[in-house]
Amino acid sequence: MAGSNMEIVFLNGEFCKASEAKVSAFDRGFVFGDGIYEVVPVINSRLVDREDFWLRFERSLKEIELKLPYNKEKFEEILYEIITKNNLKEGGVYMQITRGAAPRDFYFIENLTPSVFVFCYEAEILSNPLATTGIEVASVDDIRWKRRDIKSISLLAQCYAKNEAHKKGAHEGFMVEDGFVTEGCSSSAFIIKDGVLITKPLSNEILPGIRRKRLLRLADQAGLKVEQRKFSMSEVYEADEVFISAATLILLSVIKADGRAINGGKIGKFSMALRELYVQEFLKEALK
Repeated sequence: MAGSNMEIVFLNGEFCKASEAKVSAFDRGFVFGDGIYEVVPVINSRLVDREDFWLRFERSLKEIELKLPYNKEKFEEILYEIITKNNLKEGGVYMQITRGAAPRDFYFIENLTPSVFVFCYEAEILSNPLATTGIEVASVDDIRWKRRDIKSISLLAQCYAKNEAHKKGAHEGFMVEDGFVTEGCSSSAFIIKDGVLITKPLSNEILPGIRRKRLLRLADQAGLKVEQRKFSMSEVYEADEVFISAATLILLSVIKADGRAINGGKIGKFSMALRELYVQEFLKEALK
């Protein structure tokens, strides 16, 4: 569960109080949603899943022809300074890069100075109470654009879908397109059936989840086979176990979908095992 945002932020070369941070009204992120974002988990004041974060971050930037105005080393210094200035122990660092301020033209205007914004927030990652209670999901229509593999700041469709799920009393929504689940509104979606971990294969139809990537690597240790394919909500209802993954959640079990109990409304053994394996990897990485 995300806590409150912390007081010191970074914006366009300066650290300042969040209440004092200002961006141009003509920034293309504000006017068009022209930018990308990332979230990196923090454990023991250390960035974790760091290498996979960089791969996805740099890929998203490249896909919309945007360049980070810092090299990797300098930008990591900024991220760690945000952690230090806010005394963050556990939570997440959020960053977004937009194309910058410009007259309102639709094409990608060149030679602009990108806007860079970074903040952090507290979250219970390792001992999230939802990890022991499980969550409920509701099916919602997937109405997004066709380049979901880019971590774009244009999230209106996801906000709409999440709000529809909340109206149904659910914590998260499973977005459905052409009869199949694509992913969660702000998470990756998985089912387990007969010892097989099933999730949709990567394409431009879903975000390449970092937690998804590592969970697939950990499946064998948990005693699971892996199958990357489409699955329907009917399969969700009939699954042995269902769970989601996301940056500061690691893994949360789904115990109810569209009002139907999964695994008798109890968290399953494989979900528990996978989460514990991931927690141990986080702790090892945080101690490096």
